[in-house]
Amino acid sequence: MSIARERSGGRPPTISQLWAMKDELTTLPGPQLLAAFDVIHDFIDTKLNTGRIRVAEFKPDGSISVNEEAKQAILMLFPIAPMTEGQTGPFYWRDKVPPKLDFVDGVRIVPGSYVRWGSHLEPGVVVMPNSHINIGAFVGKNTMVDTATTVGSCAQIGANVHLSGGVGIGGVLEPAQAALVMIGDNAFIGARSEVAEGCVVEEGAVLSMGCYMGQSTKIYDARSGELLKPGRIPARAVVIPGTLPSEDGTHGTYALIIKKTRDEGTDAKVALNEALR
Repeated sequence: MSIARERSGGRPPTISQLWAMKDELTTLPGPQLLAAFDVIHDFIDTKLNTGRIRVAEFKPDGSISVNEEAKQAILMLFPIAPMTEGQTGPFYWRDKVPPKLDFVDGVRIVPGSYVRWGSHLEPGVVVMPNSHINIGAFVGKNTMVDTATTVGSCAQIGANVHLSGGVGIGGVLEPAQAALVMIGDNAFIGARSEVAEGCVVEEGAVLSMGCYMGQSTKIYDARSGELLKPGRIPARAVVIPGTLPSEDGTHGTYALIIKKTRDEGTDAKVALNEALR
């Protein structure tokens, strides 16, 4: 299949058109491969890198709206992007995706952290040392990305969130998958916790340290005595790691336990010291 401009009325192909032939991209002749790369790179650079669009966001009813073209652009970039080299200050890279160097006012990047081009950070975001924010990720206003935290590709982090030290937020490339992780506004993710496999943590929820969440992780709501559908933590739920007994009673299975609803006491415990900003 050709991606020559004349096939689309003199216009360059769209992301959707390229996605329809994604399995053929790496076999295209040089000029056509370069044309495809230019379209994908321009889309990411002018839309995702600037924050004009997001890969996904919450709707008012709590459902999630995914921009499929944005996700497709990122998934297509890596197989065809050339390797580049560069240096900023003492830091050297050799990669298909360069570091992000154009931040909006009010963002603070502490030396030793790494933010990839194609991500977007809103004003007030702080990124502490040894943290990594991958392409396609969005981090909302006044969010703290604490030391040694990973925000995976296309992960969406809300405003006023605290990602504590050593937190791992999975992406659509780690490993490659369809769903992406969503963290709602005002959420708190405790130290060494992980949220992956397209799981959702709703607005104001609190995960204590050491919570591991995937699509197969059981979620038990101690408030109601019910097992919830895996993959989503309700708004303002306070969650701790625990176990649930097997049906035959021979062993326990790891689970996330919703202990209570967030209250003023919880707010005081997870409040971020504004002096850190």
